[in-house]
Amino acid sequence: MLKYFVKRVLLAVLTIVIISAITFFAMYAIPGGPFNSEKALSEVTKAALEERYGLNNPVPVQYVNYMKNLLQGDLGVSLKTQREVSTIIADGFPVSAKLGGMAALVAVVLGIVLGSTAALMRNKWPDRLIVFLTTLFTAMPSFVLATLLLYFFSLKLQLVPVWSPGSPNYLLPVISLAAYPTAYITRLTKTSMLDALGQDYVRTARAKGVSGVKVIFKHALRNALIPVITYVGPMVAYILVGSMVVESIFTIGGLGSQFVTSITNRDYTVIMGTTIFLASLMVTANLITDLVYKLVDPRIKLD
Repeated sequence: MLKYFVKRVLLAVLTIVIISAITFFAMYAIPGGPFNSEKALSEVTKAALEERYGLNNPVPVQYVNYMKNLLQGDLGVSLKTQREVSTIIADGFPVSAKLGGMAALVAVVLGIVLGSTAALMRNKWPDRLIVFLTTLFTAMPSFVLATLLLYFFSLKLQLVPVWSPGSPNYLLPVISLAAYPTAYITRLTKTSMLDALGQDYVRTARAKGVSGVKVIFKHALRNALIPVITYVGPMVAYILVGSMVVESIFTIGGLGSQFVTSITNRDYTVIMGTTIFLASLMVTANLITDLVYKLVDPRIKLD
């Protein structure tokens, strides 16, 4: 287990380095720069700013300098707001984490319940209704659902107030974020549950007179959750920082909104900081997912 853990940590570090390199060089490959705006700066002012932030160096040199600072825990400062990138992440992540955490919890619980229900009532009307809803929400992009929810329930019907920092209402943003993962987890759970219910150990348990509830929750569901865990790990990491588009639609000042703004403003340091932060969450979630496998099914060997 320890050998596997060390190997995965080293691979995680390598993954983050590769992602940072791709992001860094892709940013500089796009025409334009952080100091290009509608109000053009003089060449002298622009040159002074580039020298101040080290943007006048060759791109490979800039990348090496950035990684050296990163190893010291320095993410740099925003080229637009002059705020520390670490402060921007620290301020935006709690908002996105609360929203994403609620959405992830709803998706996991509701997805497992609906998937198990569809499997146990196969080819009956609850199964057909669940299949229809999961197909609908799988095909519908989150930004379309968010726009429709905001338009009908907030603007037209006025049943749910529009997002306000003073009195935030998480209902519509959570539904928008949780819809797709709920549908996906439902389909995964149903498929895995149907496969588990057809296994020999389930038929043996039923032949021995084990109650139906115990067969489902102790034997079938436990084994059916392994594919779900595979999906849930990366999903939680992604959803914790919030959907960028959903946050923008509901004007939520989370990390996702900060990331969208940084791309628009060509704020290189904020783009790099949020990308590395998200990549770290993703690789950490994948590692935790693999370790949870062992808890769910002790027969799994981690090499």
